[in-house]
Amino acid sequence: MTMSYAIVFSSKTGNTRLLADTLRASLPQNECTYFGAPAPEALEAETLYIGFWTDKGHADDTLTAFLQTLKGKRVFLFGTAGFGGSAEYFEQILAAVQKSLDESNTVIGTYMCQGKMPMIVRQQYEKMLQQPNHAPNLEMLIENFDKALAHPDAADLDLLRKKAAEVQA
Repeated sequence: MTMSYAIVFSSKTGNTRLLADTLRASLPQNECTYFGAPAPEALEAETLYIGFWTDKGHADDTLTAFLQTLKGKRVFLFGTAGFGGSAEYFEQILAAVQKSLDESNTVIGTYMCQGKMPMIVRQQYEKMLQQPNHAPNLEMLIENFDKALAHPDAADLDLLRKKAAEVQA
């Protein structure tokens, strides 16, 4: 029995789009009924791979609104966040995102990785660093920004493919 699926995503800087493209390339092409931004057509699929970018510790507003419309679907959540380095942080985001889903849905898998941020973010940190009495964590924020520049990387994409394959089996 084949199961239709849709890949629905919101991407601000291209990181989540890269994850969505990776999923599309690794899942059975003939079972994909929809690929793109949140839209009613995606609801025709039995399984939805739903990707988001993180905005203040939660999925972006467009995607959150879409999640709230789902009923009785199998859902695989995937996302990117500018801050990484902590599985706990990713778990907090995923838990917050899942709260937007109706109980009739089944979360079949989740995946998150760090994603690069626009250079203007680093420039803002640098500007703040020049202020007297600046926030004590600014050096750490700049270090995180620099680490994020390489993500999503090949290892991130391999892990996503692996997680998706586990739920396909």
